[in-house]
Amino acid sequence: MEFPDFPPDETPPENVVLFHFEDVQFEIPDEPAIMEWLCSVAEKEETPFYEVNYIFCSDEYLRKINVEYLDHDYYTDIITFPYDSDAVHGDMYISSERVADNAQNNGVTFHQELLRVMVHGILHMIGYGDKTPEQEKTMREKENVYLKLLTGKTGI
Repeated sequence: MEFPDFPPDETPPENVVLFHFEDVQFEIPDEPAIMEWLCSVAEKEETPFYEVNYIFCSDEYLRKINVEYLDHDYYTDIITFPYDSDAVHGDMYISSERVADNAQNNGVTFHQELLRVMVHGILHMIGYGDKTPEQEKTMREKENVYLKLLTGKTGI
């Protein structure tokens, strides 16, 4: 994957959300509303939003990335690769299989869990962590606040 080279006097484009599918395929309902919602999360957190690539893949695809880049040999639902520490700008790899399993375990639909994972990645890029119980509690609270903002806009 090649990343764009921006000349020093040019800033990256703002408010771009792109969806890519590696070895899985599914529908993302109401993409424009989801894109607007994701950008609004960064705005409410007073963080610039440039460009995010969501790359949807299988468990094995994401596990290989986890091993190769993070030296973690386990399955996960999302891995974020930020380009910029002061903005929402980067790549997010999401395992649709983990999302489906988590949805079933949490008693929600696939799309509801997918939205939770997508905003989770945005919150990571903004600077929220989830390694300690306190961080995890804050992350869940933020996810819930922002998921409520989307209710009714997508029919999910």
